[in-house]
Amino acid sequence: MPTVDDWINNPMGVVDGLFAQSNSSPDWEKKVVVYFKEKLKLIDAHTWVPSLNDVPLHYLKPNSLVKFRCMVQDMFDPEFFMGVYEINDPMSNTKLVKCGKYKDVTDCGQVDLNSRNTVTSERHTFYCVPIPGESQWVKESYAGTSQARVVPSTSYAPNRHKRSYEEDDDMDTQPQQMKHFSQVAKGSASSHGNTESKRQETEAPNQNSSPSHCTSSLDLNFPLPGEKGPACLVKVYEDWDSFKLNDMLEVFGILSVDPALSVIADEREASSLIDPTDCMETIEEQRVHSPPASLVPRLHMVYAQPLVQNNPLLPSGATEENGDYINSFLRELPAVRAELLTYLTHLLLGDSLAAEYLILHLISNVYSRRDVLPLGKFTLNLSGCHHGSPYTEHLYKAIQCLVPSSFRMSMSLHNMNDYRMVPRKDYTANRLVSGTLQLANNTSLFLDETQLEQGQLDTTGVRNITALGNLISWQKVDYDFSYHQMEFPCNINVLITSEGRSLLPSDCQVHLQPTLYPPNLEEYLSAVQVAQAPSLLNKYRIYLSVVRTLNYSISDEITKAVEEDFVEMRKDDPQSMSAEDLHRLLVVARLLSLSHGQNTLSRDGWMKAKQLEVLRISRTQEQKCVNGNEP
Repeated sequence: MPTVDDWINNPMGVVDGLFAQSNSSPDWEKKVVVYFKEKLKLIDAHTWVPSLNDVPLHYLKPNSLVKFRCMVQDMFDPEFFMGVYEINDPMSNTKLVKCGKYKDVTDCGQVDLNSRNTVTSERHTFYCVPIPGESQWVKESYAGTSQARVVPSTSYAPNRHKRSYEEDDDMDTQPQQMKHFSQVAKGSASSHGNTESKRQETEAPNQNSSPSHCTSSLDLNFPLPGEKGPACLVKVYEDWDSFKLNDMLEVFGILSVDPALSVIADEREASSLIDPTDCMETIEEQRVHSPPASLVPRLHMVYAQPLVQNNPLLPSGATEENGDYINSFLRELPAVRAELLTYLTHLLLGDSLAAEYLILHLISNVYSRRDVLPLGKFTLNLSGCHHGSPYTEHLYKAIQCLVPSSFRMSMSLHNMNDYRMVPRKDYTANRLVSGTLQLANNTSLFLDETQLEQGQLDTTGVRNITALGNLISWQKVDYDFSYHQMEFPCNINVLITSEGRSLLPSDCQVHLQPTLYPPNLEEYLSAVQVAQAPSLLNKYRIYLSVVRTLNYSISDEITKAVEEDFVEMRKDDPQSMSAEDLHRLLVVARLLSLSHGQNTLSRDGWMKAKQLEVLRISRTQEQKCVNGNEP
C-alpha cells in the first residue's frame, strides 16, 4: 500500500498546505476536492479509507479521512463560519492567516475578529443515517473488502471517552471541566448541544413503545424501528443543491469529534437559560442540531459518491462506466435466471408461475414519470398465504438475502394504529421526524397482510393505510408539515402477502398454488435457503441489480403488432381487455424481456407475456369461483 498517512491520517495537512500555496486565490478550494478525488481513483483506494459503518467511533482518529454510507434523513438550515481568519500566535507573537474550512473549532490562538483577512463562508448541514433496512449481506460485503488499518486509540484520545455506536457499557462520560477551550468558528450554529444525552442508547427507539432503559431524550431519528448504527452531521461546502432528501450517498470527509463542541454546548445552553436573547435556538433545537460529538460525529464532506443502488458486488460505476462488466455478465445471465427461477419455485412451494412473477417484481423499477403516473412500478400481491402462518416470515427472510435493503411490515391492527409511517415536521425542534415510509430508492417493502385481525382502525390507522395506498399507486409519500403536505416521490418495490385479495391496491395479483406440501414447513424452507451456495446467492444479487439498469425500447414494428393484437382481443368481447389490462400486459412484457437480458421487445417475448397473463388471470378467476366471496 502506498503511503496514505498524508491524505488519510492527516487530510488537514493537505488542506492547509494547498491553502498556504494559494496566495488568497479562491481556486485552492477546488484543488482540494480534485486532490482527494484523484487519490480515491487509485485502484482499491476507497477500501483504504475507514468506514463509520464498520468501525466503532473510538477506533477512528479525529481529523482523519473517513467514509460513511448513508441516507440523507434531514437537511438543516445553512450556517456561517469563518472560512479564513487571522490569529495572534502567542508563541511567535505574530499574526497568522488560517483556513477555517473543514473544521468545527479554530486553531489555538486569539482570533482577530476585526481583521480584514477574515472571510465569512456558508455551509449546509445534512443529518445522515445508515441506509434504512440495509441487508446483513451488504454490510458484510462492504466490511469484507475494507483494507483500512485502524486500532483502538489511546495516544490521541480526548479527555472524554468516546463510545462505540454498538457499545452500551456503564462508563463515565462526564467531561472534565476545561478552563480554556478553542473558539468555535463564528456563527457555527451546530456547535452547541446537550450533555445530558451522553448516556443515550444509540439504537433507534421502537416506535411502538418507549423503552425504559433509555436514559435520555436523544433520539437518533432512524426511520425504521430497531435499527442500529451511527448517525452523522455531514457538513457540505459546495453543490448542496445537487443533493436531495432520502438520497443514498457514500460520503468521504474529515472526521470531527472535538470534545470542545460539547463543552461549548453546555455553556451556551446555560447562558441561554440566563438570557434567552443570547441564543436564538430553543433548547430542543440545540439538542437535535448539536448532539454530543461522541454519539453523533461531524463529517466535513470533501467528496460524495451517489449510490444509485447499494450493491457492493457491483464494481464502482458499473451502471454507467463499466459496460464491459455488464456485457460479460449478460453472457451467463440465462443460466443465472434459470437457477434463480428454480430457487424461487422451491421457496413458493413448487409454484413456478408465482416464481416468474416474483422475478418480475424484484427487478421492477420506476424508470420515468408521465405527469403523475410512475412508469415501471410493479406491486405484486401474492395471495393464498394462510393467516398466521410462519410462511410469510420465512419468505421475507429469503428475499432479504437477495436485495440490498428491505423492511417487513406486519400489518397487525396494533401496528397500523401505532406506527408512525409518514414523516412530519417538528417545528419546536426544527427537524423532520422520520417515519417508516422514509426509505431510500429501490428498498423492498414487504407488507404482511396475513397478520390482520378483526378490530377498528383509529385515525392514525386510517392515515397509515391511506399513505400505503398512495405509495403503491403513485410512488409518493406526502410528508406532514402541519400546515400543508409536501409530496416526495419515491421508488419502492412493494410486495403484499395476503390470504385473499389484498385490501391495498396492487398492479398484479398472483394466487399461490402450492404443489409441494412438506410435513415441516419451517425445516423445508430453511433447508432450501441453506442449499444455496454463497457464490450462487451472489450471482442472484448481481442479476437482480444488473437487469434493472438495462435500457429498454419497443420498435415501431412491434408497437404496430401490439396495437393490432389489442384490437383483435377486443373484437369479440370489448370488456375482456381494457386499457388498464393492456398497460399491465406491456409492463409484464417489458420486465420479462429485461429478465432475459433483452433490451427490446420481440414477438416471442410478447407472446410469452400474454401466456403468463392468461395463466395468472385464469387462476384468479378459479379462486373467485371457489371462495365465492373474493372482491
